Amino acid sequence: MSFSVPMSTSPEPIARPEDDVVSALSHWLAFHLGNAELRARLSTIGTSGLEPDQAEAVEELLAELATAPEGTRGELEMLVRETLEAVALG
Repeated sequence: MSFSVPMSTSPEPIARPEDDVVSALSHWLAFHLGNAELRARLSTIGTSGLEPDQAEAVEELLAELATAPEGTRGELEMLVRETLEAVALG
């Protein structure tokens, strides 16, 4: 008897940093992450692999998150949405 592994016809998805950033920002907007958790996730993802404008937006958000008290969202929400747009639209 012979067994063979079934072959997939679709290629493996390639992990893109943009997707990880969009996911983290979306989770924060949906109140699934706090400020510190978002900062930690974005720091872990980093900006390598992002276009210069995308990286600049993420770095600006990280700078704001570094001084934002946990639980505050007001002005951060606008910046998160702007960052989301910059990263998602490239």
